[in-house]
Amino acid sequence: MKYLFIPAVFIILIIFSGCENQKQETVYDFPFQNPGLTFEERINDLVHRLTIEEKASLMLYNSQAIERLGIPQYNWWNECLHGVGRAGNATVFPQAIGMAATFDEDLIFRVSTAISDEARAKHQAAIRMGNREQYVGLSFWTPNINIFRDPRWGRGQETYGEDPYLTSQMGIAFVKGLQGDDPKYLKASACAKHYVVHSGPEKIRHHFNAEPSERDFRETYLPGFEALVEEGQVEAVMCAYNRTYDKPCCGSEYLLNDILRKEWGFGGHIVSDCWALDDFWLRHKVVETQVEAAAMAAKAGVNLNCGYLYQFLPEAVEKGLISEATIDSIVRPMLQTRFKLGLFDPEGYGPYADISPDVINNEAHQKLAYETAAKSIVLLKNRKHVLPLDKKSTKTILVAGPTAMDVNCLVGNYTGYSGQLTTILEGMVDRADPGAVVEYNQGVMFHNDSLFTGFWQAGRADAVVLCLGINSLFEGEEGDAMMNPHGGDRVDIGLPPNQIE
Repeated sequence: MKYLFIPAVFIILIIFSGCENQKQETVYDFPFQNPGLTFEERINDLVHRLTIEEKASLMLYNSQAIERLGIPQYNWWNECLHGVGRAGNATVFPQAIGMAATFDEDLIFRVSTAISDEARAKHQAAIRMGNREQYVGLSFWTPNINIFRDPRWGRGQETYGEDPYLTSQMGIAFVKGLQGDDPKYLKASACAKHYVVHSGPEKIRHHFNAEPSERDFRETYLPGFEALVEEGQVEAVMCAYNRTYDKPCCGSEYLLNDILRKEWGFGGHIVSDCWALDDFWLRHKVVETQVEAAAMAAKAGVNLNCGYLYQFLPEAVEKGLISEATIDSIVRPMLQTRFKLGLFDPEGYGPYADISPDVINNEAHQKLAYETAAKSIVLLKNRKHVLPLDKKSTKTILVAGPTAMDVNCLVGNYTGYSGQLTTILEGMVDRADPGAVVEYNQGVMFHNDSLFTGFWQAGRADAVVLCLGINSLFEGEEGDAMMNPHGGDRVDIGLPPNQIE
């Protein structure tokens, strides 16, 4: 028995030795790379290793690689207002104002869950091909929870409407779906924007000073942000271009520290709207130099600069405008987000690493987009119960108007793209009875009085589908609505005169 027992002991030792070796297979160059440590331990280790110049570079939206520490390039700027935007194939869901019209929080949660699945899949595919440029990251600057108080505001389409409560509930649902349900890691990071009192006009947003009453401020403009912070656990908040109570929003300690962090307990990161810090010295005239603007934003608590002014933070430290200890404190929330997204973990690590590219614009997501679009439609009138059209008895159909064949009017701004975009005319042709005649006449241009002949067709049609309105070239964000002379806003809410004459 002795001779049988000794080999057994050796076998057991070999097995345990092998297990121990497997546990020690992964060797990290630095402790912050080890996902077995807590986020706080990893952040502490990383901050300790960074120079002041490297800290500043990490707080720029297009953060360059720090090769000596093995830190890859990362571009924070990504969009997914109603689907992964500006990054190739993705499911296109209805614009935000349309999603709000569903009044269905569960539906919005399912939509943003689908969006975050596609976002993860696209990000991981981009990393595999060595693409780390803009619009492939996991940090999304959405949702827009500004209040659509004036219907002439061009960016109202991006919001959930004029009601603070509905805006809060839609926003919470969107954030929860986008960020996922893992207790440690984020599937993607959401951002509540634009903080605060930012509801137009577009043309003066870079120098406007908002001065709402305290009651209006608390009852109208703050509830959405408070709800997304406290109930939605939103990871980021974007401060706006304008001033509120005479202080630039991105330089206001009252807004960013007193209310956001102290009153609501916000623990995520604050990002400036893009090039908002330039407004400090160019338009608001609250400081005289770029260095002072960078220091003002950093001291107010802005963790991430969409722009370039944070490159001047080392100079601001040298001039005594801000301490390096303050820089250390504001770099942490931004790093925390990167760790929660798994951006410092080994490839393939984490709860969302296995999401396949097969989810991108798949059949299930297309059906979800269709369901959302159907529920977003608001029927205002149906005289004599004309709708729905009887397919069998409708033998001749005229589809007319400038939006009948227009794609821009369907997708809105901040949109993604897919191969399933169907114009109104194409949809009518597809659904009409094979024996029916479907005719098309644009009838009129969007923006001038040029009329087309052919309205005689309407007199002999069983049904006329008249498609009027404008598209995102005529209303939207300043700079994007290229056909709009008012910065993207409208001067009235009526149809263009040439469409109603």
